[in-house]
Amino acid sequence: MPDLDEPKLKKGLLFWRRPRPVRQPSTHNSQYPSQNRLQRTLRRVWTTNMTPETPVGEAPGFFKSAATIIFSSWLNLLLFCIPVSWALHFVWQKDTTNTQDTIIFVFSFLSIIPLAKLLAFATDELSLRVGQTLAGLLNATLGNAVELIVSIIALIKCELQIVQSSLVGSVLSNLLLVLGMCFFAGGMRYSEQGFGISAVQIQSSLLILSVVAVLLPAAFHFVAGAQIDDSREGPEILSVSHGASIILLVVYISYLVFQLFSHTQLYDEEHASVNKVKSTPYPKKPSKEKMNDLEQGAKNATATASALSDVQLTVRSTGTANGDVKGNATVGEVIISSTMSTEATHVENGDSGHTEEEKEEPQMSLQSAIIFLIVVTVLVAVTAEFLVSSIDGLTDGGHISKEFVGVILLPIVGNAAEHVTAVTVSVRDKLDLSLGVAVGSSIQIALFVIPFIVTLGWMIGKPLTLLFDPFESIVLFLSVIVVNYTVQDGKSNWLEGAILMCLYVILAVVFWYYPGTDVANNFNLPGCPG
Repeated sequence: MPDLDEPKLKKGLLFWRRPRPVRQPSTHNSQYPSQNRLQRTLRRVWTTNMTPETPVGEAPGFFKSAATIIFSSWLNLLLFCIPVSWALHFVWQKDTTNTQDTIIFVFSFLSIIPLAKLLAFATDELSLRVGQTLAGLLNATLGNAVELIVSIIALIKCELQIVQSSLVGSVLSNLLLVLGMCFFAGGMRYSEQGFGISAVQIQSSLLILSVVAVLLPAAFHFVAGAQIDDSREGPEILSVSHGASIILLVVYISYLVFQLFSHTQLYDEEHASVNKVKSTPYPKKPSKEKMNDLEQGAKNATATASALSDVQLTVRSTGTANGDVKGNATVGEVIISSTMSTEATHVENGDSGHTEEEKEEPQMSLQSAIIFLIVVTVLVAVTAEFLVSSIDGLTDGGHISKEFVGVILLPIVGNAAEHVTAVTVSVRDKLDLSLGVAVGSSIQIALFVIPFIVTLGWMIGKPLTLLFDPFESIVLFLSVIVVNYTVQDGKSNWLEGAILMCLYVILAVVFWYYPGTDVANNFNLPGCPG
């Protein structure tokens, strides 16, 4: 057998037959490339979403965290309303009068405000440890915890009108009040603020989809209601609502995959594909001291330039007289190099103005934040149950309607945490995060909470449908259109914020006088007493 390493002669050409290399076993499973690709994608998504935007410092101890929680906001003064509302509920739980229910409602209402703020505080502590996209999703999700809890309790108690009006009011509050306050507060510091237009356009499309899903049952009722008996129309609208809710839940899951997995770059401010307009601060007039410094710097620069020109003329004359042209270049290089070394020394000493990135100092440890979040959620659930139980007594007096309570009062309490978070970050020129909280929260209510509550009612036998009050549906549609026109240019200013807030105030005045209609209750569907 010939040697493999021996040269061979073939057709007059000398070639070398190299030995076949022995393949080493691969460290990864190359037989399943799709699994490897999926693992790399999941690893990239995990790194992107779980890496904080700025480094996080060391967490404080337990006692310091507790002191920070207590003194975190002046709204904590309202925490005394929690035991008062609980005590009044248990003392007056049998045969309460309208006045007693009103008192319980007021104290429960005031109790949820600091609880929502503490919920936002714990959410912010969790958001410090994740990326910006996941932070916005956390703020939107946990910010809607109050609305979700109130809706579930009202659904169990068959307060279907409160469920529908509070969910519509939550979307209106986030789109008009919260977003308007963000634009207005940011416009006080910046002439124009920019945000990622691609992500906002996708969110606007999702909002219009959810509004269409709410409008279609109402259109079905008004168009086909005259041709179909109520005994048949009610179950059909209920079936349509169940099918549409499942489809909306699928759309929301697809949106989460789009946001957190496939198109994370659209929600990353530093990515090149993000079409974002830069924010423009207001021009500032320089102070007298700064003007004096500028004048002195100009004089020094002029004196330095004249001195250098004198030195160069002297060197040139000396070099020409001695017949040495090369010496002139050498002296010039020495002057330039000495000047550059001096500037480099200033940069090394910190005169360039660049500072190292500061760390975010957490106010709670991760374990403490999670435990605190669970405790606050339980307190919100118990207090919300007392709140919902007292609504009937509050509205029976005729001074205030259920429509105003559901559309205006309850969303303001539930969105108190989002108000503070979104406005705070908008002032810091993080308008993308503000939109992620305000608009993202509206999308979550419209695409997740509403269909989830309808599906939950289907499971427990409560006839909750997507047939909302016709006036509420029209107001919701017009509000989404106004917001869509406001954000379509990718810029905001304080006037746009004022427009959104004024529109919300107008709606509050209208709903104060609007009595409201429970259209779905006219079908006498089984599950709730008429």
